[in-house]
Amino acid sequence: MEVEAGKSVSRSAEVDDDGKIKRTGNVFTTTTHIITVVVGAGVLALAWAMAQLGWIPGTITMIIFACISVYTYNLIADCYRYPDPINGKRNYTYMQAVHAYLGGTMHVFCGLIQYGKLAGITVGYTITSSTSLVAIKKAICFHRRGHQAYCKFSNNPYMIGFGMLQILLSQIPNFHKLTYLSTAAAITSFGYAFIGSGLSLAVVVSGKGEPSYIFGNKVGPGLSEADKIWRVFSALGNIALACSYATVVYDIMDTLKSYPPECKQMKKANVLGITIMTLLFLLCGGLGYAAFGDHTPGNILTGFGFYEPFWLVALGNVFIVTHMVGAYQVLAQPLFRIIEMGANLVWPRSDFINKEYPTKIGSLTFSFNLFRLIWRTIFVAVATTIAMAMPFFNEFLALLGAIGFWPLIVFFPIQMHIAQKQIKRLSLKWCVLQLLSFVCFLVSVVAAVGSIRGISKNIRKYKLFMYKQ
Repeated sequence: MEVEAGKSVSRSAEVDDDGKIKRTGNVFTTTTHIITVVVGAGVLALAWAMAQLGWIPGTITMIIFACISVYTYNLIADCYRYPDPINGKRNYTYMQAVHAYLGGTMHVFCGLIQYGKLAGITVGYTITSSTSLVAIKKAICFHRRGHQAYCKFSNNPYMIGFGMLQILLSQIPNFHKLTYLSTAAAITSFGYAFIGSGLSLAVVVSGKGEPSYIFGNKVGPGLSEADKIWRVFSALGNIALACSYATVVYDIMDTLKSYPPECKQMKKANVLGITIMTLLFLLCGGLGYAAFGDHTPGNILTGFGFYEPFWLVALGNVFIVTHMVGAYQVLAQPLFRIIEMGANLVWPRSDFINKEYPTKIGSLTFSFNLFRLIWRTIFVAVATTIAMAMPFFNEFLALLGAIGFWPLIVFFPIQMHIAQKQIKRLSLKWCVLQLLSFVCFLVSVVAAVGSIRGISKNIRKYKLFMYKQ
């Protein structure tokens, strides 16, 4: 009996209250996951966004987006468990939380938005990585041949190479194995953000900065009033995407240890991550706009606002690619998992779906699953093909931001909070929350329209699969 009791104690020390292997994440690891997701290459597009909005509207917009994000992500943290935020049953995914609090119809709507956006982001990251790889080659070309040389290259070979690497990495079984990859990605995100900011600062300090304005790019011969408005809409989408990690928020939370309560740890991580995010956004966006004014490129490291030192420009783009490699998996793994969970439920006895095959190559031991191998490979190949067809950096990122901002960051968190706290309909708090949701809905709509217009203009300008940067 004593031996059995000892085994029971040992077993309970190894698992959490839901019977799964004990989680060991903390505020620090959670913050690194958040930074990995939000401080993406989209941060380098914020200088362009600032140029469209201007100093005062741009700064205020970024701060407002950050404040909304902190508030709504804290609401999401409280809904990790149901019905009690501390002792309730865990919701392992965003969809599960929506189902628990809002029911089946909202559950389906959430899934379509969330996993559709995750799939879209993998396309966006493929575009970003290839753009940076081409920029490295261009930096070397301009350095050797001069700044006026013809240095245009196809993105396609680099997208194919990036896709092949992601096919390999996609065989990582689950999100919990990504901590080291996520930490490395977070570190490199700071690297390229500071390189972009530092190069912009050097331009400003040297007195070579272009004129910038309180309300952004001025309407004139090169910019009509209509184009100005469309660009402002697209800029809102870029900022919205930069603030988003709702698609993986519960995957991140599910790595946290149980004490202190997950919701309390997550709230601290939300504040830390979003504060760091906002400071970086203002730094990169402000310095980039101060350096280039009306001529601010869509991406300050790949748009060749800088030519020298060429090695530093190239290093910044190496950091971007390194970050994209990790961030791609952080965002793709939840999509992989939901599809595989669904397949397991439909075909629970299928060896093709469920059987693991242990394999050893030298000192490396791993296991592979046939369904995981085939379906993840097909997914990465399709995402890579779409990226090759529409490699338009700013517009595609803005569309992703617009699609996900209102439903995932605002609407569902507010509705779950209302259900959890049983806030009375038409009460003052209910009305304020619904007003916030409606305003953010309008922002998402105009940002989506602006980005779709930009993509359509570029598609008419370039042939499919023939784009050169």
